[in-house]
Amino acid sequence: MCGGCVTRYAVDAERRALVGAWATGTGDRGFTVAALPASCPADVALRVAAGLDRLSGVLWRAYTHPASAAGDEAEPDSEAWRRAQERQAFATVVPGILEPNLPQDGMLLRSYSPVTENAHMLGRILHEVDDPEFTAQVAADVEAEIAAIEKAELGDLSDRSRQAVVLTRQDASPVQVAAADRLLHQDPLGSVAMFTDVDPTSAAVAAAHWLYAAATAVAQISGGEVTAVIAEADDVEALPVVTPTIVLELIAGGASAREAVTRLIAEAMTVAEGGLPNLPGLMAVFAELADRAEHADPDDAEDLEALLGQLRSTPLDPSRPALDLLEDLLSGIYGCALLYREYQAGDEIDDELDETGSAPGTDAVAVEDLAVADLEGVEDVVGLMLSQTGAAEADADGADDDGADDEAADADFAEEEDDDEDGDWPEVGSQEFLDAVRAEAAENAARLY
Repeated sequence: MCGGCVTRYAVDAERRALVGAWATGTGDRGFTVAALPASCPADVALRVAAGLDRLSGVLWRAYTHPASAAGDEAEPDSEAWRRAQERQAFATVVPGILEPNLPQDGMLLRSYSPVTENAHMLGRILHEVDDPEFTAQVAADVEAEIAAIEKAELGDLSDRSRQAVVLTRQDASPVQVAAADRLLHQDPLGSVAMFTDVDPTSAAVAAAHWLYAAATAVAQISGGEVTAVIAEADDVEALPVVTPTIVLELIAGGASAREAVTRLIAEAMTVAEGGLPNLPGLMAVFAELADRAEHADPDDAEDLEALLGQLRSTPLDPSRPALDLLEDLLSGIYGCALLYREYQAGDEIDDELDETGSAPGTDAVAVEDLAVADLEGVEDVVGLMLSQTGAAEADADGADDDGADDEAADADFAEEEDDDEDGDWPEVGSQEFLDAVRAEAAENAARLY
């Protein structure tokens, strides 16, 4: 399961109870499914918990991998068709638990559907327990899980459906995108609610739209390019550069925020499952690496290792792509606020320029000469590209790397960490910046979805 966990089940040995827990984005909520009957040995109880885990996983996979993200579900044997079939198999789950296929004459009928077969597998374990009341309680909990998924599909993340906030979905919910858009209108630099109240894919779609609005505001005050803003902001403070710049490039090329985000997320989810979503792009990267390695100093092993270290199958963390993307996009908005503030301050110190034309203690570098992200051919290589930006080289601790271990660049919104010397993130954005971003986001609202 990409980007999070679904309902997990366990056995409370002291209470002799089957228990469960689901995530809320800020901690897990536990509950009791049923008391274990006397006819249920400890090892069988653990198998019941494991069966519920597996069933919950395949049920939520139908949510995270909707048919809408895979093409035309009316085309027989297509990926979208198979996903639609799995979603329709929800109707077989409770009947399969209550009346599972049992061995007959040494034979056992199995279903090709993971949803249906996992329901029958759980039913067969419960058949061993042979306690109708316990079976009914387990089946009732599975019904509650299905109801939670159905609510999440409709964009309602209340109660048990809230666990969707830790999951990565290949498509965005219009209801959830609108909710995230409202949150960003209230606070364009993001808030904890973006991680606790909205599913991360939809939140990332809204964040991509507001990032483009923020980058546009900076470009207007600086006279630079929208797609170069994040790399320039990285010179002010270490930021994740590659992913936000890819999103800006895609939107600048005509993609909607939803198209840009779901494309990156779908590719990362494919990588997480062992696939290669863009083999031609990967081969192009290998060719570039080979060319650079050929011209590198053969005696400098560190240079060659650095080249290999730049090769990544996806710019996102495959284990949590939607959350990783959301963090990077909000970091990009924060970077825009920092850069906008720098340009505002620059307007106030024009009279303090030294003889070189620079402010005291700074280098004379024209805006147009600032390094920008090297993203040529992004349409061909997106999601399978070098982790390089053309901005200042990452230092030894990886401050400019978009990887999962880049603590210097990734902002921990959920913890509300504040490493900026000027205070909380909302205080970084001037009122002029916030007004400009809101105006741009509203004027181009059609770009959102």
